Amino acid sequence: MGLGDPLPNRGGWRGVGPLVAEALGVEPDGYLNPSFTGARMGCVLTKQLPAAVAHQPDVALVVAGMNDTLRPDFSAEKIAADLTEVIRSLAAVGTTVVPVRYHDHGKVFRLPQSLRRALSERVAELNAAIDGVVEREGVPCLDLELLPGAYDLTAWSVDRLHPSELGHRMLATGFTERLAEAGFAVPRPVSLTCSGGVEPSTAGHLGWLVLKGVPWVWRRGREFVPYAAVIMWHSFRERLC
Repeated sequence: MGLGDPLPNRGGWRGVGPLVAEALGVEPDGYLNPSFTGARMGCVLTKQLPAAVAHQPDVALVVAGMNDTLRPDFSAEKIAADLTEVIRSLAAVGTTVVPVRYHDHGKVFRLPQSLRRALSERVAELNAAIDGVVEREGVPCLDLELLPGAYDLTAWSVDRLHPSELGHRMLATGFTERLAEAGFAVPRPVSLTCSGGVEPSTAGHLGWLVLKGVPWVWRRGREFVPYAAVIMWHSFRERLC
């Protein structure tokens, strides 16, 4: 089962959820994905958790929190509280929950230095919240910062926001490794050989940037830039001192 913000795939190839399910030997009708685009951690709790609990899966993968970092009402404390309730509710029906902690995505998206620093600080707060929950609840966690190849551009789709087919396979491999450590059998390990995903290209990225990327940055920027401006001001003051 997958919860949070979906990791979209294009071109007919399978995404991380189905890849993990197949690796664990789960039948197609045993996999449920109630995630939806743009979901925040609170959405996982209020809108996705009921279906997840009703399904009573053996495993739930939680990829959520990054959307929260781009919003003006970001709260690491609320994220921690929501994730804790998600984990405990699923644990009560016998589910092993595997959340992720995040990498420095500014390195992938090639943000300006000021915005990258602001995003990095938010992600650090997010990771600290996730780390605390993982330690208290004793659940496995996939650390994307330590995932081999996480910063290779081939692991990312043309928008550099979502994984490419290879990136999905890398994530699925990471998840199944954590699950194997937790005692799950993995009878069909995930292959890193791609099967139809479109290779990202410079031309494709530029096209996406013009048609979709700039509008996306503008929409999110109106919410995130004020926070980045505060970071820039503190940085400027530090250099003066």
